[in-house]
Amino acid sequence: MDKYVINGGKSLVGEVNISGAKNAAVAIIPATILADGPCRIENIPLISDVSLIAKIMQDMGANVKRINKMTLEIDATKIKEPVAISEQIREMRASYYLLGALVGKFGCAKVAMPGGCDFGVRPIEQHLKGFQVLGVKHELVNGAVIDVSAEALTGGNVYLDVVSVGATINIMLAAVKAQGLTVIENAAKEPHIVDLANFLNSMGANIKGAGTDVIKIRGVEHLSGTTYTIIPDQIEAGTYMAAAVATRGDVTVRNVIPKHLESITAKIREIGATVVEYDEAVRVKVDGELHRCNIKTMPHPGFPTDMQPQFATLLSTIAGTSIINESVWDNRFQYISELCRMGAHISADGRLAIIEGVSDLTAANIRAHDLRAGAAMIIAGLCAKGITEIDNVEYIERGYEDIIGKLTSLGAEICKERVIAEVETADIA
Repeated sequence: MDKYVINGGKSLVGEVNISGAKNAAVAIIPATILADGPCRIENIPLISDVSLIAKIMQDMGANVKRINKMTLEIDATKIKEPVAISEQIREMRASYYLLGALVGKFGCAKVAMPGGCDFGVRPIEQHLKGFQVLGVKHELVNGAVIDVSAEALTGGNVYLDVVSVGATINIMLAAVKAQGLTVIENAAKEPHIVDLANFLNSMGANIKGAGTDVIKIRGVEHLSGTTYTIIPDQIEAGTYMAAAVATRGDVTVRNVIPKHLESITAKIREIGATVVEYDEAVRVKVDGELHRCNIKTMPHPGFPTDMQPQFATLLSTIAGTSIINESVWDNRFQYISELCRMGAHISADGRLAIIEGVSDLTAANIRAHDLRAGAAMIIAGLCAKGITEIDNVEYIERGYEDIIGKLTSLGAEICKERVIAEVETADIA
């Protein structure tokens, strides 16, 4: 086990480069199953979730080769059996994209139920509803494995009852080789959905409307191998932007698409910080008093739920009462107790968090409850004077490449230490 140790109270200053988008990578890697040749994927982030999905693909028979630090070459034509039931699949939520990719390629699949961060109930009914429209039958085996099959995949109209990123992606993967036209209404519009559609189109798919709430997919017979570059990670970028403001710093965040950051940028400006946009960078700096604000998380293009914990930490350092309305996930305020241990004044009631800003946070021993909450704990540690220790950092490394190195380059005092468990030994008579 590892922990992060932070000597906080210092402003972040400098430049940081953003890695490829985690949420795009974990969808595009399974999508290579649909190709009739090798795919080269560039700007891959070096994070544990990517390593895990690549290992799962290897175990299924795919040839996965790392060309360089940021490039993978994947030949999924070596996969002969559409089965993915290893224990590793239960370690990440995005493993359910194997369902759509495998059923799209083979017409059937057996995939273990996914895991990942715990934000409450994460049903896949919308995924299965879309599959059913395409002619796919499903069965849950022993409560642990989803068994799907279709005599033939045929396009149809799918209306999602709720906006679901996962369902939108999975239905796209299943429909891309189905006969006829598939229409997904009330589709999610996140940047990584557009990125997946662009990747599939680069292989020869016919997908239109990605980025809007109606996506149309005309099925094709074959998809070729391709070379594709993944978009920058908007949540990683937003996290460094929030950290810059929380520490009252001045940080230029490079390798970003500023349009993807509009909802985050708008809130930072509302708080009173300055954001200067360039072609592929944003500069965030604090040179005046900051103000409280209210936030409601929404599907894209609204304020992202994956930025909610980081902004809760930021708002804890600003005088006044701020309110966060979490409209996307249940049970995503588990981290609040950790912030309160550091002197934050936050109360949660259902999907609402009421934050009373304090003048200072206090260093403490805390832990990450999930990926984005872990990022929030780092921001809190950067703000608090003294030594903060964060446990469960494996959550953080699921989605942030070289976060220690990047923060250190901005002037933070942060390091990673190995926790040696104490083992009690009984006396032997």
